[in-house]
Amino acid sequence: MNLRDGLLRRAKGVPRRVIFPEGEDQRIIEASSRMALGRTAIPVVLASRQSCQASFPDLSLEGIEFIEPAEHPDAEALANLYASRRKGVTGKMALRLMKRPLYLAGMLLSRGDVDAMIAGATKSTGHVVAAASLTVGLDDRISQPSSFFLMLLPGPPERLLVFADCALEVDPNPEELADITILTAGNTLRLLDLEPRIALLSFSTHGSAKHARVEKVKKTLEIIRTREPDLLVDGELQLDAALSPEVAQRKCPGSPLGGEANVLIFPDLDSGNIGYKLTQYLGGAQAVGPVIQGFRKPVNDLSRGASVEDIVLLAAISSIQAGMAG
Repeated sequence: MNLRDGLLRRAKGVPRRVIFPEGEDQRIIEASSRMALGRTAIPVVLASRQSCQASFPDLSLEGIEFIEPAEHPDAEALANLYASRRKGVTGKMALRLMKRPLYLAGMLLSRGDVDAMIAGATKSTGHVVAAASLTVGLDDRISQPSSFFLMLLPGPPERLLVFADCALEVDPNPEELADITILTAGNTLRLLDLEPRIALLSFSTHGSAKHARVEKVKKTLEIIRTREPDLLVDGELQLDAALSPEVAQRKCPGSPLGGEANVLIFPDLDSGNIGYKLTQYLGGAQAVGPVIQGFRKPVNDLSRGASVEDIVLLAAISSIQAGMAG
């Protein structure tokens, strides 16, 4: 069984209510139709059923729950709940926010009406994260959210790599990069049942270059080994030394990874974002995510270039995350 089928099978065992604020996008409706049919999630779409039926007459809407954002019967109650948590926000101000699908979806998730939220088909990652931060909120142990992508490389055999952070943290300091690494390692193990083998990437391998950016990665490794001494992690490593046993034998023969990393931690957003898109568009990989980590409840973001298949898989992951949390 490949990774895609394994994720869908796990999600089907405990389908959860996943809300989609961008119900006007055809990909969301197509994906919702597929996940309802396959019972991998229970899609809740912020849109008019009538309007979607007229716009997409060839799609089955059976099993999809529709909520019209402008007419939600609990909008005032949700607004009051939001205002009670935000200093200086009145009920009237909050009620205006509830007209925005991202904020309405976030409050429905926060209140427990749904189990997970997926957005980003039409909105930027910044908009999604801002709305989720204000409605769902961050886990008390986390100072800021981060993310990872599941990169499914074509086979045979199919290969899975986890890339972080490719969507949120622009230039993390060593402490922040250590947080990203530790969160990603935990999610790799729990979500994928995959023992993480983590490479902290750089343009240097074990001191082959001297630069402040290399020192940042070295400091990150020190922090991780102090906080999580049992993690299998090494750095700083160039990409070839992280993924090729032959290159690793020449460049870093003492590395515990031996050129067989499955989790790649990028030092900044430039390298991470460029790296995942190169792997996707030139390497033929499917990029699933970004899967966001750090919120109190599952909130995930889509690339605006996401396919229907990407959305279905991210919904399955969101269902699994919700099941792990609850």
